[in-house]
Amino acid sequence: MAAPAIMPSQAMRSTGTAAARATPEYGSRENTERYDGKAVASILSVADQPVSTFSVDVDTGAYANVRRMLTQGLNVAEDAVRTEEMINYFRYDYPRPADRAVPFSVTTDVSTTPWNPGTRLMRIGLRGYDVDARGRPPANLVFLVDVSGSMDEDDKLPLVKKSLSMLADRLGPKDRVSIIAYSGMVQTVLEPTNNTNYIRQALDCLYAEGSTAGGTAMKSAYALARANYIEGGINRIVMATDGDFNVGVSDNKALIDMVKRERDSGITLTTLGFGAGNYNEAMMEQVADAGNGNYAYIDSAMEAQKVLEDELSATLLTIAKDVKVQVEFNPAQVKQYRLIGYENRALAEEDFTNDSVDAGDMGAGHQVTALYEIVPAGSAGWLPERRYEGNRPATPANTGGELAFVKLRYKLPGESASRLIERPVPAALIHSARAPQGDMAFVTAVAAFGQKLRGDKYLGGFGYREIGALAPASNDYWRSEFTRLVRLAESGQPRRAARD
Repeated sequence: MAAPAIMPSQAMRSTGTAAARATPEYGSRENTERYDGKAVASILSVADQPVSTFSVDVDTGAYANVRRMLTQGLNVAEDAVRTEEMINYFRYDYPRPADRAVPFSVTTDVSTTPWNPGTRLMRIGLRGYDVDARGRPPANLVFLVDVSGSMDEDDKLPLVKKSLSMLADRLGPKDRVSIIAYSGMVQTVLEPTNNTNYIRQALDCLYAEGSTAGGTAMKSAYALARANYIEGGINRIVMATDGDFNVGVSDNKALIDMVKRERDSGITLTTLGFGAGNYNEAMMEQVADAGNGNYAYIDSAMEAQKVLEDELSATLLTIAKDVKVQVEFNPAQVKQYRLIGYENRALAEEDFTNDSVDAGDMGAGHQVTALYEIVPAGSAGWLPERRYEGNRPATPANTGGELAFVKLRYKLPGESASRLIERPVPAALIHSARAPQGDMAFVTAVAAFGQKLRGDKYLGGFGYREIGALAPASNDYWRSEFTRLVRLAESGQPRRAARD
């Protein structure tokens, strides 16, 4: 059966876009970008809080957005930096899972800390299994495109069209795409089709004008996705916007509550952020998390290619739901610790075994890396000794050869009960730790870069020059670009921009 053509009464005519404008500094009256930054996590004592629990994060938007600020010569908005998203932007040499029954591999290792000789770095790495186009289930995709007046800039609607066209080019024979465009009103521009030409034509005819009824548009997108639901397939909304909603449901909490109500239907949500100056990153990240999806920021055609072509399976196909990590430290080996990043992903200890508590999902080929900075038992550490004997922890007994015990919980798609993976971390790793090399050196450099931009006081005098020297040379484009960004930061010494 022929794919449906675009309805003339529904199509929006194309128009030119506004010339590129210089972005005002974050914090100025002319810049209304919105972020929900968290303070750098505090140091924890193993004697007081031996267990660390958090939800995984596969978002990458923070890195691309920080890159945009640096390349535009802007001060980096401190609230915009989430170090875990900086780290997880890159791929590492973790082994593939041996069996799809366990959808990801688990890797742990330990090195010395370049900025603190008295601590060690413990890395936990997860890697999901990969699929190619032939192994991916059919997809029912709804492109939800913001065509409000605020999208009338070169780095917004024109880049949206290019990005979604890339995604359309990768469709399989059983996939279907529909398009909803929204400004002051919401229109179904294209009914479900597999015809790439129809999709491109529908995208090409969009133009930017009017206010932004984003909340109403999201309701319409979920309704359209439900009407064309593919049992056993991928059912996902791909929302492309600057997040500047100003009509109807527009506050973050109301949007998040609405998406949470919808996610149990099996329809996931990916948000793609565009633009600067009025960008609502807080909404983009939080709504995607609530929708069991992922968030990316698109600042160039190359970034669109990375997210929507090179990492397409990870973007679309969920292989594990509600993935949680819990680490229990052995007080005989570790005195104090901190988790670098993940401040907005922290969970209560009891949430780990509670299957009703939502957590992050992982897609095919996704990787997640967590880095702990730890103080070995017997070392001075960050926290001062307490004066009164009753306030001091008892000297722990030597409880075997474990540094820590790592547990992971996850649900397979379609299941409601979680499964458990457990891994001991040998204490020998902390005693044999050497300076980070290879992948571990690169992870450490990215973590330090993110924390430096956030104003992390625990880095001491470790600066951009040292961070750049730590990152190994690489022929990989994205890793080489990272070293260039560090040099930009070093040459400009950008001030961290924060609102009063």
